Amino acid sequence: MTKSNRIKIPQEAFDWYDEYAHGDIDRRTFMSRLATLTGAGISLSLLSSALIPNYALAEQVSFNDPDLLASFANFESPEGYQEGRGYLVMPRKLSGKAPTVLVVHENRGLNPYIKDVARRLAKQGYIAFAPDALHSLGGYPGNDDEGKVMQKSLDRAMIEQDFIAAARFLKTQESSNGRLGVVGFCFGGYITNMLAATLPGDVNAAVPFYGTPAKDSVIGNIKGPLMLQFAELDKRVNGSWPAYEALLKEKNVDYQAFVYPGVNHGFHNDSTGRYNKEAAELAWSRTLTFFDKYLS
Repeated sequence: MTKSNRIKIPQEAFDWYDEYAHGDIDRRTFMSRLATLTGAGISLSLLSSALIPNYALAEQVSFNDPDLLASFANFESPEGYQEGRGYLVMPRKLSGKAPTVLVVHENRGLNPYIKDVARRLAKQGYIAFAPDALHSLGGYPGNDDEGKVMQKSLDRAMIEQDFIAAARFLKTQESSNGRLGVVGFCFGGYITNMLAATLPGDVNAAVPFYGTPAKDSVIGNIKGPLMLQFAELDKRVNGSWPAYEALLKEKNVDYQAFVYPGVNHGFHNDSTGRYNKEAAELAWSRTLTFFDKYLS
């Protein structure tokens, strides 16, 4: 049972957490707003603990699963921060070449939830690679608050170059079948859209979860196929979708888009109260079917 099953969280709290998670308000403001919702058996500590990630809840595949071979790999990024590093997971027993999937984290570095997503993909037979945008600063620091500050301090264009380099590194792995998928969440959803537009000849399938479109300078190059996953209550990201969809139609891009009713930004992340099991499992099953179709 997740934290969100134990208490009823008011929608305002989710909205404020979204602002806090994306740096629009600081922790003090976030906590002071939450304090206005306490009462009727809901304390501030209970409410905040339901929203702030608890990564013990997010492990669906053990880090020492005997079917997987996990390690860290470095790659060159001459246009970015010179060197990148990520979490590489593959099936221990490969029968021939395997498709690859780049897994892109949120705006706080390579946290345990994203590592677990990589392991989930490897359990399905993919070679999964989850880079850490914070490698140049020493890597994910072990908590999201510090990770968020660290990632914000980095140059956005250079981070993007690191992920471009990571995608190329992954696709050319010795065990790769030459097919590359990308899946990302929040900031990673943006990076997924960016990679689909920047590397249209290299990305064979892209699944952005609640991600904003690529920049105008590259978005016109996008080819797809794309599967876009949205949360109905995510006003910030959803506001960019109508214009993005119009462009995809204009370019005759092969795309599918799904909006999951009654859920918040971050609904796939099973470490916080935003997690919605039904929507997350449906979105993930669609993602796996999509990758199977275009990467196998």
